[in-house]
Amino acid sequence: MEMKLEVIVVPVSDVDRAKAFYEKLGWRLDIDYSKDAFRVVQFTPDGSAASIHIGNGITSAAPGSVQNLYLVVRDIQEARADLVSRGIDVSEVFHFAGLGVPGPLPGPAPERQSYASLATFSDPDGNTYLLQEITQRLPGR
Repeated sequence: MEMKLEVIVVPVSDVDRAKAFYEKLGWRLDIDYSKDAFRVVQFTPDGSAASIHIGNGITSAAPGSVQNLYLVVRDIQEARADLVSRGIDVSEVFHFAGLGVPGPLPGPAPERQSYASLATFSDPDGNTYLLQEITQRLPGR
């Protein structure tokens, strides 16, 4: 049976503040629906099949408790530069040299191997996102 991941709930403390942040990212605002104390706001990153929900009354998870949601990009440096130009505080690009090698190490992976170059940023509540450069998928993907 086919199943597709559609939405990830991202817990926030202030919906309007979070909404402004995700708009600043340039993500598409799909819906902002409220009724009584319930509110759901949906955003979709450009090119993504999955979206996020922020809101009131949609999760009991603590604000900031979502960590390392992966955002796959074709060019890590270009993606980072775009976010910085939008006023987003993004880490420098880093990579790991491999198993057993302490890291992270500064800069993109030396040969720009897929899955190796990363950068991070957080929303105002501390929910974190991990940019990951993938130019060629592993077999089976």
